[in-house]
Amino acid sequence: MANLSLYVPKMSCASCVAKIETAFADASQKDQRDISARVNLADKLVLVSGDIVAKEALEIIISVGYEGELVIDARSAAEQKSDDERKEYRRRLIQAGIGLGLGVPLMLWGLLGGEMMVNNAQQQLAWGAVGIITFLVMLFTGAHFYQGMWRAIKAKSANMDTLIALGTSAAWIYSMMVVTAPEWFPADTRHVYFEASVMILGLINLGHALELRARGKTSEAVKRLLGLQVTTATRITESGDEEVEINLLQVGDKLRLKPGDRVALDGEILTGQTTLNESMLTGEPIPVDKTVGDTISAGTVNGNGAVIYRATASAKDTKLSKIIELVQQAQTSKMPIGRLTDKISAYFVPVVVIIALLSSAFWYLFGPQPALSHALVVLTSVLIIACPCALGLATPMSIMVSVGRAAQIGVLVRNGEALQTASKVTTVVLDKTGTITAGKPEVHEIVILKPELDELSLLGDVAALEQHSEHPLASAIIDKAKTVAVKFIEPESFTNIQGKGIVGTVNGKHYSIGNLSLMQQAGIDNLADYQAQISEFANQGQTPVFVASDRQLLAFIAIADPIKPDAMQAVQKMQQAGLKLVLLTGDNQQTARAVADKVGITRVFAEVLPEDKQSKVIELKRAGEVVAMVGDGINDAPALMSADVGFAMGSGTEIAIESADFTLLSTRLVVIADTLLLAKASMRNIKQNLFGAFIYNTLGIPIAAGVLFPFTGLLLSPVIAGAAMALSSLTVVSNANRLRRVALG
Repeated sequence: MANLSLYVPKMSCASCVAKIETAFADASQKDQRDISARVNLADKLVLVSGDIVAKEALEIIISVGYEGELVIDARSAAEQKSDDERKEYRRRLIQAGIGLGLGVPLMLWGLLGGEMMVNNAQQQLAWGAVGIITFLVMLFTGAHFYQGMWRAIKAKSANMDTLIALGTSAAWIYSMMVVTAPEWFPADTRHVYFEASVMILGLINLGHALELRARGKTSEAVKRLLGLQVTTATRITESGDEEVEINLLQVGDKLRLKPGDRVALDGEILTGQTTLNESMLTGEPIPVDKTVGDTISAGTVNGNGAVIYRATASAKDTKLSKIIELVQQAQTSKMPIGRLTDKISAYFVPVVVIIALLSSAFWYLFGPQPALSHALVVLTSVLIIACPCALGLATPMSIMVSVGRAAQIGVLVRNGEALQTASKVTTVVLDKTGTITAGKPEVHEIVILKPELDELSLLGDVAALEQHSEHPLASAIIDKAKTVAVKFIEPESFTNIQGKGIVGTVNGKHYSIGNLSLMQQAGIDNLADYQAQISEFANQGQTPVFVASDRQLLAFIAIADPIKPDAMQAVQKMQQAGLKLVLLTGDNQQTARAVADKVGITRVFAEVLPEDKQSKVIELKRAGEVVAMVGDGINDAPALMSADVGFAMGSGTEIAIESADFTLLSTRLVVIADTLLLAKASMRNIKQNLFGAFIYNTLGIPIAAGVLFPFTGLLLSPVIAGAAMALSSLTVVSNANRLRRVALG
């Protein structure tokens, strides 16, 4: 199965998107193969996947009138696109300047009382010269539109270029016919419209230039991610260090990371220690300590330490590469609200041409004099104002900016549809461990019950036994012992009692260490004396580990999974946004309630088995809620899949990235609230864009067709139509870019 990325620089509107996607769909259906294509209009990329090779994919692009090239290296492709856009921006400005440079004086000539009619030989010569100059200017300023129309005709389709080319050509051809054979026309229709042709092209080119400038900002997130990739790394060989292109490095190569350098490939530290700034990937502002055995990610920045690490992934398989690929895929995805637009746009151009022809015919047959001139004005204005640029850009531009903004705060969006669903979420289900809590239990307190006991000695004996246990609480005790530099030895005996704890002998003393059930099994005499303390631990969300010997309780070790520092802020933020919150956990009711109370959640599902979490999510959905489930991406997979939207917390493992609707590279809970707020803002933005585009086309076409003429006596000028069309696209792009700065709380 191939995954190809094709750069198609000549794509310009929604009908281009529809043509290309339809061509690949037809190829898939014709040969009964699994082929799909998604178009990113803003980046002018076509992402093709399925049973297809690059040569065939490029041939399909050519068959519908476009030229494409295979993207091999994403970074160089992005640089080429930026360079192409800079050149195109300058070219469009020059074309706009020349078009308006001729059009504005001609328009002012007419407005200030100059003769725009052809009634004698002298006027024929003068306007003939103007017509030739206009033709040359049209070729220079509008060649790309005429070429686009020709490609569309060869592919038996129509696009935005078709409307512009037809409109401007109609005005010029009519004017030249008036100049060359004025006797063919009634005296009152011998008007020339050369200024309209060049003014329209000048204004549309100016609009495209401004749109290109605004559109360049929408790709900043991917550009930023691509900028994290280094091109070379220092490889350690038997003959010494050497600088090597990262594409030539292999898994297992030893690489040197110097202070201040950016990590080239994912790897594992072999020697040395340092701190890494991972904020560009995870959004976490605090540098992370790294030492031997720790993993490091490509794109992160080294601090002052120097380390040697072993590459564990090739350049195309690093977490950063997968993130970039995921962001690009998400930016090309479609929302349900956008698919309707695509369908409309696919039929829009031919319908507009028919409307323009019918409207101009009506004016010619039934309109007031000069009927022919009025018919031409209507034909040109309808063709120009109906260009569906704004309609085609409305949804993809907003998706692109939203997905990029999400990446900047450390959230990977799987697709546009997930973004639309997230905007409708009413209830957020939060798993406790690893979501609200850190997921790494810590010793909170050691309570010695016998005054003659030494706390450090007891901790050493307990840690000696716990080092043979795989339970998370055992890890917390061992970490505590290491923190206070307690030395512990090998126990003389050790037995694990499943679900209860451990028993064993250390330094000649026999211990029972575990939960209340183990204490009861061991026949501990004085449990009842400490019932109040046991309840207090549970009320505070702490799990007591009991330490006993000779049927006497010696100590409590209170262990708690600490609540994340931003958990309360995140909960408040979601509640202020009108969301209902549910805590879902397998812990006992008391511990779950204690955690919920600390962060401000009122509804709790406790003592829920992993396999039952899914049924709780389904239960909420049946009650009419749109549910977002937040879990670790692996253990909670059934619940995440059953929820309307799944958020995978944690380190952004490959499994989580591949399976979740949203993957949080950061451990900060507050970014969930930010993501849901961003989703709502994105949908508002898309609706604003679509409303503006639909209103523009819906009102613009009738006005251009002359419905206001009986009331005002005025027809919409083709020049005004061209300016309005250019302005509408610029408005959509500018409105989408507001999402880059939208407040998230």
